Amino acid sequence: MWAELLPIGRSSASGGYRRYAWTGADTECRAWFRAQAEARGLRYEVDRNGNQWAWLGDPEAGDAVVTGSHLDSVPDGGAFDGPLGIVSSFAALDELRAREADVGKPLGIVNFGDEEGARFGLACVGSRLAAGQLTPEQAHRLTDADGITLPRAMEAAGHDPEAIGPDPGRLARIGAFVELHVEQGRALDLSGDAVGVASAIWPHGRWRFDFRGEANHAGTTRLADRRDPMLPYAETVLAARREARLAGAVATFGKIAVEPNGVNAIPSLVRGWLDSRAPDQDTLDTVVNGVEQAAREYAAAHGVDLGVVRESFTPVVEFDHALRDELARILGSDTDLKVPVLGTGAGHDAGILSGTVPTAMLFVRNPTGVSHSPAEFAAEDDCVAGVLALADVLEGLARR
Repeated sequence: MWAELLPIGRSSASGGYRRYAWTGADTECRAWFRAQAEARGLRYEVDRNGNQWAWLGDPEAGDAVVTGSHLDSVPDGGAFDGPLGIVSSFAALDELRAREADVGKPLGIVNFGDEEGARFGLACVGSRLAAGQLTPEQAHRLTDADGITLPRAMEAAGHDPEAIGPDPGRLARIGAFVELHVEQGRALDLSGDAVGVASAIWPHGRWRFDFRGEANHAGTTRLADRRDPMLPYAETVLAARREARLAGAVATFGKIAVEPNGVNAIPSLVRGWLDSRAPDQDTLDTVVNGVEQAAREYAAAHGVDLGVVRESFTPVVEFDHALRDELARILGSDTDLKVPVLGTGAGHDAGILSGTVPTAMLFVRNPTGVSHSPAEFAAEDDCVAGVLALADVLEGLARR
């Protein structure tokens, strides 16, 4: 399965993946998922929001145990973020069948659409729609860098955009959702463990900073006469690093748009997107407020206007404690939780579903800690350990 997925959407220039929602690469990944489901005789379906499902047993029976993740990527992302969870889900099902496990509850595997938000700027679109955290009206307003709307992109890929919306009936079928994911950090590498259990997802969000100055000639405009928005933007990038370091959080300006974007032109607009995450809400507020205050001071000093818009936000997600403890028990830790329990600053579909469905996560060791990069990696032995751990968890949760 891994070998079949590897070439899909891979850039020959960067070695990374460009599997953006509702593009050709995404269509190939979705075809791969369907083929895996049908090869195993599973019931295959696509829900109103474009999420793919594969079922062993009748999902209408309820109290289903579901696993899965996503197949899309960030720009030039790695091979493991998302796909490891999908491949491991099918492999874990194969393992359960090889064991002739006594599974009485329906088992499901899901591929959530547009988890990374690389194309339309909002993460976890498929799961947000299903959980009612994104309205159809809001979804219809999403556009990509070329001005193509989400509905138009979905329609071009053969899906009816008029059907999107909350899907409470489908989510009500699920008794537990467990997502396996490569760790996006080095905690397991440092502890020497192949697999860990998630405790919580840090609160996180994205803020757009619009610095508006005055376009002018780069060669003839005196420095004293300039209203150059690049200068307060650059100072704000450094301020974000400083505020995050002081608070024990993270803050990143990872995306920028410049107008008119000419080598010999002073910009009229510099638009930068801030991603910030912290262990708790108060800390996150402190960081973002500190960055915004610094940005306003820098902008005023350079005669530049500033607008700040919060584009997305996800509060802290505490995974279901009872389910988390049950995972730890199944994995042989008894009640003292010897299995490593990790917090994470990364968002996931499991976090979106946690307000509606009992959710939990398993992490597989990442020896470098690198993620959202072609250098993302997990050793084969650790991936196998993740499959076996997921199989144990599914068997334990789905017993008669």
